[in-house]
Amino acid sequence: MSALLKEVLDAHGGLDRWRRFSSVRATIVSGGDLFAIKGIPQDPAPREMTVRLHEEHASVTPFGAPDQKTEFTADHIAIQKTDGTVVTERAQPRKSFDGHALETPWDALDRAYFNGYALWTYLTTPFLLAMPEVGVEEIQPWPEGGEEWRGLRATFPDVIASHSTVQDFYFGPDRLLRRHDYHVDIAGGFAATQYVHDIVEADGILLPARRRAYKRDDTLRANLDQVMVAIDLSDIHFT
Repeated sequence: MSALLKEVLDAHGGLDRWRRFSSVRATIVSGGDLFAIKGIPQDPAPREMTVRLHEEHASVTPFGAPDQKTEFTADHIAIQKTDGTVVTERAQPRKSFDGHALETPWDALDRAYFNGYALWTYLTTPFLLAMPEVGVEEIQPWPEGGEEWRGLRATFPDVIASHSTVQDFYFGPDRLLRRHDYHVDIAGGFAATQYVHDIVEADGILLPARRRAYKRDDTLRANLDQVMVAIDLSDIHFT
């Protein structure tokens, strides 16, 4: 483990503390233009998100109906009744996005899959960078707001579903997360920058309560005029 990664993990609560927990629950409110582009505008109703920390599994409730929820893993997505009855499901869901462009409509399972892997990634950052199958290297720092944000580039294996294989994470002088860069492979591969705000402490773990994602140009600058994805978290509890 690099010195920078250790500093980052310590700043967010420490790897030893992280390993004591198995899951996290949070209230989530999401929105942004991406969902309208995909033909499934997101309402502002709060939902409950549950994520397992050491395996890729996530669930959100309600989803599509008051008595429905999602069940996400890297190779399977399902919409279920809260009693476990399967409403609809899809194996190997990543394959369903082959040939998609940004404007290609999503169905409910596509949306559920995106939600599952994205929130699993966000709620396990930065500790997922310490997973043995994730490659991590330091990259050039990014200057912004009078600060120098040091960067870590993560290369994810195929067994982890996420935005893209290669993603960059930037951390401020306090070593807390400031910015997350990636490509949204399942939406035509557009380049995105996500800024994070309002760092909160939950059971000794520090994480951002507000995330805003934008398109990114070739100079690594974000187009702040259009919010592609907005995520607000509250009532966060690790167990």
